[in-house]
Amino acid sequence: MNTIAHKSIKFDANSREVMKEFKKEALNTVRRGAVRANYEVEKINTILDAGFVGYVSYIFEGKAISLPMAYGRAGDKIYLHGSLKNRMLLSLLEAKEASMTVMHLDALVLARSGLHHSVNYRSATLFGSVLKITNGQKKENALKCVVDHMMEGRWEGIRPMLKKELDGTLVVEMTIQSASAKIRDVGVKDEKSDIDLPIWAGLLPLKQIAEFPESDALLPQGIEIPEHVLAYYNENKYKAVDKH
Repeated sequence: MNTIAHKSIKFDANSREVMKEFKKEALNTVRRGAVRANYEVEKINTILDAGFVGYVSYIFEGKAISLPMAYGRAGDKIYLHGSLKNRMLLSLLEAKEASMTVMHLDALVLARSGLHHSVNYRSATLFGSVLKITNGQKKENALKCVVDHMMEGRWEGIRPMLKKELDGTLVVEMTIQSASAKIRDVGVKDEKSDIDLPIWAGLLPLKQIAEFPESDALLPQGIEIPEHVLAYYNENKYKAVDKH
């Protein structure tokens, strides 16, 4: 059985990391609600790094399709993977470009009127070029990036990839060339004439939390929950906040 040994993988710093802000262009400029737009690279990267799933858009036989995909980020690169016949990835490679959006829902905004109901959120939309990764070590680097994006330290805690697994996986690298974020983080915005109405209004905050890990029923006896899994749980578990 051929396996690919784990290696310590480091990604070089990229020029996009040094750049402080994406240039506003026709493609990435937020026009509706422009006051909520943000083009700072650090802010956009923070939104990306807090997510697990990106919504990737592509065209297949003249039809627009958007699908959720797990991803990893290293510098100005986004990594996606799938089977060798993955329709979405093949379509992206044919087009040589891609767009992906990541969004976090932070609160329901419950106003006094239906029109002013909204949500608080953080979103980032990316535009860039794509290419197929064919080098075996680079493919493994990219897949490590995706796994560790889900949970830091996870890659070193799992078995090495089989060569047939690596050979049977299509890995696509997207270089972020343009991007923008859009963020709403304020309260209710009602009409002044509605303020005195006897209707409750406010925010209902929402948060994704981790519950205690559930071990697989088929684990051999003596296999304990790894430290990196417990660390993630403790960092992301529910923490009561006293607002009084």
